[in-house]
Amino acid sequence: MVYCKPCFVVCFCLLLAAVTTAQVSPDKHPRPAPPQDTQLIQSVDGAPLFQAYCASCHGTDAKGSGPMSEWLKVKTPDLTRISIRAGGTFPLARVQKIIAGDDSVKSGHGTRDMPVWGPIFSQVSGDRDWGQIRVYNLSEFLQTLQQKQ
Repeated sequence: MVYCKPCFVVCFCLLLAAVTTAQVSPDKHPRPAPPQDTQLIQSVDGAPLFQAYCASCHGTDAKGSGPMSEWLKVKTPDLTRISIRAGGTFPLARVQKIIAGDDSVKSGHGTRDMPVWGPIFSQVSGDRDWGQIRVYNLSEFLQTLQQKQ
C-alpha cells in the first residue's frame, strides 16, 4: 500500500490530538466513586440497617414501641423475644426469609404490613448487590438482641 505523505501526516496529527485531548480534558459525566470502606461497612452492618429501616416501627430497643407502631393495625412484635417464641433457638434462616420477603408471617406480615426489605437491600452499590449480606447481617444483629428465657 502506498500512503500519501501529506494525508498520513494529517491523520497522524488528528489522531495524536484526539488522544492528547482525551487524556487532558475533564470528563463531562464522571462516574460516581465506589463506596469507601466505611460507607460500605455502614451500608451492610446490621445495627445501622436496623436503625434506618426497622426502628421506626419496632423501636430503637427492638421491643415494638417505635413511633410508627401506634399507626399500625397489628401490634408490632418485640424482636428481642424471637428466640423465646421459637422455643429457645433463634431461627436465623426463617428471619432472613421474612426480612427479604421470601416467607410470610401470621397477622400483620401476612398482608405485608411489614415492608419487604429484600428488594431495597439489593440495590446495587459499587457495582455489587449487597442484598443477601444486608439481610444476613440484620438477622445476625437481631440474634444479638435476644432475651434469655
